[in-house]
Amino acid sequence: MVLITGGAQRIGRAIALEMAAAGWRVAVHYRQSSAQASALVQQLDDMRGDEPGVQHGPERAGCRAFGADLADEIQCRALVPTVRRAMGRIDALVNNASLFEHDGAADFSFANMERHWRTNTGAPLLLAQAVHAGGGQAVVNVLDQKLWNLNPDHLSYTLSKAALEVATRMLAMAFAPRTRVCGVAPGITLTSTEMSPAEFAAAHRMTPLQRGATPEDIARAVRYLIEAPAVTGTTLLVDGGQHLSGQARDVVFLARSSLQAH
Repeated sequence: MVLITGGAQRIGRAIALEMAAAGWRVAVHYRQSSAQASALVQQLDDMRGDEPGVQHGPERAGCRAFGADLADEIQCRALVPTVRRAMGRIDALVNNASLFEHDGAADFSFANMERHWRTNTGAPLLLAQAVHAGGGQAVVNVLDQKLWNLNPDHLSYTLSKAALEVATRMLAMAFAPRTRVCGVAPGITLTSTEMSPAEFAAAHRMTPLQRGATPEDIARAVRYLIEAPAVTGTTLLVDGGQHLSGQARDVVFLARSSLQAH
């Protein structure tokens, strides 16, 4: 069974679908997306052939959704025990939930850094700690290719992900040989409120492969790491080679400038 944080939408949803298609039972964590999580759980159970409404013991329970605000330490610490009571042992954890807000050197603040730290760094560490203590075999942290292609945009977000990347290696050492810990670093994958469809398409063309990643690309990489018994303490970059291109600004700003120039 695999627990996926932020699993109701976007990349988390793709990971949940990939894992269920491979036969895994999935615990879908969400913060606010209750309706999307419930609909996804039904879809996952249908994929797996689980009968809705049939009561089984935890080890045979179908896929389920669990709400928690991971920035709240009490709720974060309660998540793994709650999932275990409902679904049994957690074999794998995907730390996908993330806060992504813009700031830079000129407007950095303790408050913004702490918000990113709690969700993007502290919560993954606490959840990994609990899953390892319960016999879990694999943890995959979703990072960002930006760590290998630094620019000064999204400063607090980048610092929080950089700390998680270092923690990935440290936890791999601390949790061996029982639990493997790896990272996946997506590049440009999905549109956001900061980026128009035209800017998104332009950003994809800026990579060496002239394409970024799809959610399905990320999901397949996560599944590989969960099921790869000889891999730990490393990060797989899934970004169309974006990390190979030195970029002075975040790709959203570069794509916007490129379109304006034409």
